[in-house]
Amino acid sequence: MESEEKEMHLPQNSPPDRPSSTDSRAVPPESSVLEDLTLVDNATIQKLADGLISHYLPDLQHSKQTLQELTQNQVILLETVEQEIAKFKDCNTLLDINSLFTEAKIYHNKLVNIRKEMLVLHERTTKLKKRALKLQQQKQREALEKEQQHEKELERERQLTAKPAKRT
Repeated sequence: MESEEKEMHLPQNSPPDRPSSTDSRAVPPESSVLEDLTLVDNATIQKLADGLISHYLPDLQHSKQTLQELTQNQVILLETVEQEIAKFKDCNTLLDINSLFTEAKIYHNKLVNIRKEMLVLHERTTKLKKRALKLQQQKQREALEKEQQHEKELERERQLTAKPAKRT
């Protein structure tokens, strides 16, 4: 197992001083594996890093591009959803406006009915005022006639009362 780990960590074109799995030399113990890793030169580390990067970079770049496209599509979808929400709000607003117009129509009809009732009441009060005026005039006439009648009666009584004859 230790030799498999070494093969994974070391490149296939490893330096000749390093033992490989096909090498007939003995496998160093576990403690020497850590020491061996520190003995790897910078060029080898750079080659390993470059190999790792060159192996995974295309997939990562493709994944990055795919994620960017998905993010872009998500932004577009969010904008579309917001537009649809705005349309629904407009529809609700239209429904509210329709209910307001219906309510306004109901109140308009109530106002028309109130106006008709007021006109009828105005006509009635006008007729009642005319009738009251006629009744008042009639009562005044009757009172005047009564007064005149009373005066006539008083005049008649005066005429009927005996007058003493004048002696000359």
